[in-house]
Amino acid sequence: MAHFGVVAPAFYSHFSALAALSLELIARGHRVTFLQRADARIYLKDPRIGFHALGAGTHPPGSLAASLRRAANPGGPLGLRQVILDMARGTGMLCRELPAALQTLRIDALIADQMEAAGGLVGEAMGLPFVSVACAMPVNREPGIPLAVMPFAYENSERAYQVAEGSTRVYDWMMRPHGAVIAEQARRLGLSKRSGLHECLSPLAQVSQTIASFDFPRRALPPHFHHVGPLRAPADAGAAAPMPMPEVDPGRPFVFASLGTLQGHRFGIFKRVAKACRRLDAQLLVAHCGGLDTDQEDALTRAGATWVCAFAPQREALARADAVVSHAGINTVMDAVEARTPILALPLTFDQPGTAARILHAGIGLRASPRLAGAGTLERQLRRLFREGEFCERLEVLAQDLAQAGGTPRAADIVEAALRLRRSEDRKAREHSGTRAPA
Repeated sequence: MAHFGVVAPAFYSHFSALAALSLELIARGHRVTFLQRADARIYLKDPRIGFHALGAGTHPPGSLAASLRRAANPGGPLGLRQVILDMARGTGMLCRELPAALQTLRIDALIADQMEAAGGLVGEAMGLPFVSVACAMPVNREPGIPLAVMPFAYENSERAYQVAEGSTRVYDWMMRPHGAVIAEQARRLGLSKRSGLHECLSPLAQVSQTIASFDFPRRALPPHFHHVGPLRAPADAGAAAPMPMPEVDPGRPFVFASLGTLQGHRFGIFKRVAKACRRLDAQLLVAHCGGLDTDQEDALTRAGATWVCAFAPQREALARADAVVSHAGINTVMDAVEARTPILALPLTFDQPGTAARILHAGIGLRASPRLAGAGTLERQLRRLFREGEFCERLEVLAQDLAQAGGTPRAADIVEAALRLRRSEDRKAREHSGTRAPA
C-alpha cells in the first residue's frame, strides 16, 4: 500500500474535500499525510489522517489567521496584492521544505491541489507520481475560455475570444509575484520554465470536483482529466452541525443562505437577504460559519431571518430549500445541483465570479452584485427562482450527470490507477535497462 502526501492551500474548503478523498484511500489500506503550515492542522478532524507541519520559521503557529482575514476581505488593489504575496510566500516555503519532508516521511506519491503549485513542482522534481485535484474551478487554460476568476460569459465569437485573452493577460500581470516564485522554484528544482498554476499539473491524472455540463464548453482538456463531482466523506451529510435542521413550514417558501467559511462575516449581505425574504413571506435559514456575533444574529432575526446559526446541515437544508443564496463557492454550488435547488449567486472573490458565470450559462440560477444589490433586487431574483420552472428543469439534467460522475470512490480509483501506471512504467524501464529495484 502507498503513503500519499497531500499538498493544498491552507483553506478549510480545500482541506475538507481532500480529506474526504484521503479517508477513501485510507479505507483501501493506504496512508495519507497532509503537509502544510502548523495552523492548518485544525482543519483535519479525523485522527486517521496524518499531518506534518512545515514552515516553522516563515509561517509559525498563529500566523494563518491574518492571512485568512486578508483573503476574506482584500479590499482594494493593495489588499489584493497582499493576498497574492501570501500565496507566493506559501508556495516558496513549500517548495523549499517539501523535499526533505517527503523523504523523511517516505512518501510514495502526491495528491496536489491545483491551487498550490508546490505539489506539482516538487513532485515532478523528485520523480514522485502525483495527481492534480481541482477543489475549486479548474485552472486548466483553453483559448476562448474565460479564466475561472473572471465574471465573463461564454460566447463563441471573435469578440468573446479577445475578451477572454485580454482578461487572461491582465490576470497574469496581477499575479506576477506568484508567477515569479513559481519560475524561481522551477529553476531551483531543475525543471523547465513555467510561471503559472496551469503549468504545474499532473501528466498522469487530473481530477475535478465539477461536472462537464456545469463548465463552459471545453475542447482541449487533456485525456487524463476527469470530472468526478464533489469529494465528500461517506457520512458527510451535515449531521455533525451544531444546529439540527429546523422544522420548515411546507406552505411557505424556504431559503437557505450561506457565504462559506471565509465570507460568513458579511452581515450587510445577510441583512439584505433577510429583508428580501420578509417581503416574500419566505422562511430563511442563515448559516454564517462563525462569522457573526450574537448581536448580529439577533439583528438578522429582527430583519426577517427565521433561523440564524453558525453551522447548519447544508445538504439537508438544500434538499428542503426552494432557493439558496450563495457566494458561488463550488462546494455549495455542487451540493445545490445535487439537491436540485436554484441558486442566487452573490460572488465575492477568488473563483466565485467565474463560478457564478457558469451558473448562468448552465441555466441553474441567477446572479446579483453582493455590493450593489438591495433587498428589492434580491426579492425579485428570489421570486423568479421560486416561480420559473426552467431552473429546476436544468438542475434535473445536471443532477443526473452529477449522480453518474462517481464522486470520491471514482477519484480514489483514478488516484490508484495513476500510481499503478507509474510503477508499471518504472518497472518496465528498469527491466529494459537491465537493472532491478532494490529489495
